[in-house]
Amino acid sequence: MNTDSEAPDVLVIDDEPAICSSVERLLQAAGHRVETYSGADHLSWSGRPSGPCCLILDVQMPAVSGLEFKRSLDENGVRIPIIFITGVGSIPMGIQAMKDGAVDFLTKPFDRADLLGAVERALAVDARLLEREREVADVRAHFVQLTAREREVCFAVTDGLLNKQVGAEFGVSEKTIKVHRARVMDKMGATSLAELVRMADLMRADAEVLAGGVPS
Repeated sequence: MNTDSEAPDVLVIDDEPAICSSVERLLQAAGHRVETYSGADHLSWSGRPSGPCCLILDVQMPAVSGLEFKRSLDENGVRIPIIFITGVGSIPMGIQAMKDGAVDFLTKPFDRADLLGAVERALAVDARLLEREREVADVRAHFVQLTAREREVCFAVTDGLLNKQVGAEFGVSEKTIKVHRARVMDKMGATSLAELVRMADLMRADAEVLAGGVPS
C-alpha cells in the first residue's frame, strides 16, 4: 500500500502502451509520481490519492470510454481533475469533455509543453479544492456542536443584525443574545466577527450540515 509520500500525483489511463510509456517518462522527468493503466476497467478504484493529483484519461477506449469513466467517478462521488486526451479529437467532443468538467482536452500527438502545462494547472486546481474541503470540514466539525438557537444567532449576527435586533426577532433579551453569541464564538473557535462571517458563509453552502440534526 502506498504511503501519502509515495502516492502518485498523476494517474494515466490509455489503451496504447506507447502513449502510457511516453507520458510516464515525460512526467517522471518533470518530478511527478505516475501510475499508468491500460483501461478504465483495469483501475480498481477505491478512492483517490489524498494529496493533489490529476487524471490523464483517453477519451476512446475499447471497454469503457473516458467520458463513461468520468461519469462513473461523478456518480460515486470521486472528485479528481481530468485531462482528456484523444487521437481522433473533434470540436464537439472537446466541448462535451469540458462540459463534463475536464481541465483540458488535448489531441494526439500533443505537445510535451502543453501536457506539462495542463498537468500543472490540474494539480493547482486540485490543491485549491483540497484546501477548501479541509477548511469546510474543520468549520463543519465546530458548527455541528451548535444548538438550534445558537445556529439561528450565528446566522443572524453574521447577516449584520445587532444583538438588540436579534433579540427582538427571537423574542428574548439582548443579554440572552449576548450569551448565545459568546457561546457561538467559543464553539466555532472564531476570534472576530469577520472570521465568524466567513465560517457562516461556508456553512450556508454546506447543504449536508444544514440538513443534519443538532445537539440538544
